[in-house]
Amino acid sequence: MQVISTITEMQAQARKWRANAKDRIVLVPTMGALHRGHGRLIEKAKSQGNRVVVSSFVNPIQFNDPNDLQNYPRTPDVDKQVCEKLEVDTFFEPSAEEMYPVGFLTSVTIAHLSNKIEGASRPGHFRGVSTVVAKLLNIVQPHVVVFGHKDAQQLTIVKHMVRDMAYDTEVVAVSTDRDKTGLALSSRNVLLSEEGRKKGLCLVRALRRVHFLVKKQNITHCGELLQAVRSAVNSAGAGIELDYAHIVSRLTLQDLSHVERGNTLVLVAATIDGVRLLDSTRL
Repeated sequence: MQVISTITEMQAQARKWRANAKDRIVLVPTMGALHRGHGRLIEKAKSQGNRVVVSSFVNPIQFNDPNDLQNYPRTPDVDKQVCEKLEVDTFFEPSAEEMYPVGFLTSVTIAHLSNKIEGASRPGHFRGVSTVVAKLLNIVQPHVVVFGHKDAQQLTIVKHMVRDMAYDTEVVAVSTDRDKTGLALSSRNVLLSEEGRKKGLCLVRALRRVHFLVKKQNITHCGELLQAVRSAVNSAGAGIELDYAHIVSRLTLQDLSHVERGNTLVLVAATIDGVRLLDSTRL
C-alpha cells in the first residue's frame, strides 16, 4: 500500500490509473479513526473497482465547534494498518495546509439541502462537507465513491452535487453497520462511556419503533411517528438530549406529513454525555 500526502502526487497517480482502461478507481472518503463500518465500505469499494483509495482527513471547515474538532478521535497508525490488511491500494492523508493553503476562498453549497436538519444544528457543516468532497473528487478522480447510509442527509447532498456538477463518478451507498446491541458504529462512539453506550440505544429503539408502527400497525402519519421517536428517546432518562427528529423525503429532504414508502428517511440526532450521535433509517 502506498501512502500519499500531497495533492500533486495523488493527482499524478490518479491520471496514470485513468489512462489505463483496465483500472477502475474507487474512493472511500473518511476522517480516520477507522472502525468495522469503514471496513465494510472498503470491502464494498473492492467489489466496485481494482484501485481503492482511502482518504483520511479530519476536515476542519465542517466543524462549527472548535472543541469538537479538537476532540475528534485520531488514530493514523492504526488506520494505515487496517487499510494495509484490507489491501487498499492508496492511503491518502493530506494535511489541512495541503487541502486549504493560504488564500483558499472557494466553497461549495448545495442550495435548499444544506441548511436544514443537521445543517440547522451545525451551521456551515454541509458547506464544509461539500467543499472537501468536491476537492477529493477532483484530486482522486474516482469512477466510484462509497459512502454509508448512516449519515443520510450527507449522502443525499453528495448525490445531488455529483449529479448537478456532472462529476464522472458514481455514488455507491452501504447500509449502516451496527454493533451487537444495535448501536450504529461511529468514530465518536469511542468517546462514550459504557453507560453512555447504553443510553445511546434509545436511538435504535426509536427507529425500530417507527418500523413496527409503519409495518405492523400501518401508521403512516409522521406526527404520530415522531411522537413515538421522542417518547423512546425520553425514556432513556437524564444524560441524553434529543437534538432533532425528522421524517423527510429521501430525494428532497422536505418534511413529510405521511410516510411515502420507498422515499422516506427517519433522521435523529442526540447528545449523550457531551458526545453527539446520529442515526437514520429508510422506510
